[in-house]
Amino acid sequence: MTKNVYSVGQVNAYIKNMFIQDYMLNRIYVKGEISNCKYHTSGHIYFSLKDETGAIACVMFAGNRKGLAFRMQEGQKVIVLGSVSVYERDGKYQLYAREIVLDGEGVLYQRFAKLKRELEEMGMFSSQYKKPLPFYSRKIGIVTAPTGAAIRDIMNIAKRRNPYVQLVLYPALVQGEQATDSIVRGIQVLEHYGVDVMIVGRGGGSIEDLWAFNEEAVARAIFACETPVISAVGHETDMTIADYVADLRAPTPSAAAELAVRDVRELLGGMELFRSQMTDRLEQKIGWYRQRLENQRLQLVHASPRYKLNERQQYAADLTDKLRQCMQHKLEERKHQVQLYAGRLDGCSPLKKLQQGYSYTQTEEGKALVCISQVQPGEKVTIHVTDGKVQAQVIQTESLERNG
Repeated sequence: MTKNVYSVGQVNAYIKNMFIQDYMLNRIYVKGEISNCKYHTSGHIYFSLKDETGAIACVMFAGNRKGLAFRMQEGQKVIVLGSVSVYERDGKYQLYAREIVLDGEGVLYQRFAKLKRELEEMGMFSSQYKKPLPFYSRKIGIVTAPTGAAIRDIMNIAKRRNPYVQLVLYPALVQGEQATDSIVRGIQVLEHYGVDVMIVGRGGGSIEDLWAFNEEAVARAIFACETPVISAVGHETDMTIADYVADLRAPTPSAAAELAVRDVRELLGGMELFRSQMTDRLEQKIGWYRQRLENQRLQLVHASPRYKLNERQQYAADLTDKLRQCMQHKLEERKHQVQLYAGRLDGCSPLKKLQQGYSYTQTEEGKALVCISQVQPGEKVTIHVTDGKVQAQVIQTESLERNG
């Protein structure tokens, strides 16, 4: 009886060994719906797969997450590649996942991720190859279906923003087997036609509907196009290979039209602003040149012989005025002195003395009689007074003695 008794660990190890030896369980694809999905801080993902008949516990270790192209969520239908084994501690079996793809769209997602990695490694997504959009586009090329919401939205936006812009449509197939060749041909034709910018896109849809924009041929046609390309595929949440390769990605066709068509009102407002600024700067420039011309004119005037002659003449006139003033001043001074001297002379004038009662006497020889020794009694003398002269004869002379 005791020989047939095994420990729990032995039983779990034995069962695990049975799973390991089963080749089918070492590489098995299991399809189901995700539930109880948890992303652990360690990087491992714990979840369950279930269908209408049951459920199985699953784990994907952090080392296997590199190939996971999406974030797992509750309710997603997936296909899991892995192995079934026993976790000995709990005695429970579970599916150890190595690869997980979405059911139905899984193959397309894998192709998408693979091509995206390849083109990215080639540098086709690099910003250094992105061409800027022209500031103002007169002719806009559109590669899309001739019917549908995309072209209507683009036309409405373009008409509202700038009714003068020309829209050139290449009616391409955007879905189905021939869509890839049609889109590539549309890009090439519009580039040859000579548009300023190109919108390549369509409305939203499933991954199968949008798949033509995930083809390598379309990506290479966009990359090789010399005309700037705006990718406008699907809705804002849809991302295609064309979005990564294009020079600019618009979330919707309407947004692409907003980017490609410059608002004419904005342009007119900007032109008015530029006109005003240009007028102001032109006036400033003209004023500066006028001032400069006036300065040069004055320099020429100052340097001319006529100006120098006028300047010398003015200098001579100033000296003449100054000399005249000086002479006038000197004359005034001399006149004043003459008046002073005249006053003094007037005080010494014989006539003045005569008027005061004095007289002037001359000898017969006409000499002034100043002493008695000049005449003898009997001689004649002439006496001058203020109103005439008197002839007289000397009767007698008498000497006056003066004390000391």
